[in-house]
Amino acid sequence: MRSKIIALSKNEEFKTLLKMKKISNKYVTIFYGNLENKNDKKFNISFVTKRKIGNAVQRNKIKRRLKNIMNDAIKKISIKLHYSYLVIAKPTMLKKEFNNIKETLFQEFKKIK
Repeated sequence: MRSKIIALSKNEEFKTLLKMKKISNKYVTIFYGNLENKNDKKFNISFVTKRKIGNAVQRNKIKRRLKNIMNDAIKKISIKLHYSYLVIAKPTMLKKEFNNIKETLFQEFKKIK
């Protein structure tokens, strides 16, 4: 079964997630937790790239990479759908290979219980 990916939309959702649990590595910081009034059958995740990282083309490249990784992660590993996720990218994502980033993120999402 493929779950539908839904982005966070409300400012309150972002603020509450930033106060919840967090995992960080050299590529991203992942905030996660239970949000009220959330559908457990849909994958709730948003990607954030700060303007300091680069121009719009580079930021969009990072977001495309993250979306592609998460689509693979849904198929290959068990991700907790009852959590909502906020993924904040770091500048090191531009310089590293896609496979290195993918393996690191898979390990981080396996740690989330």
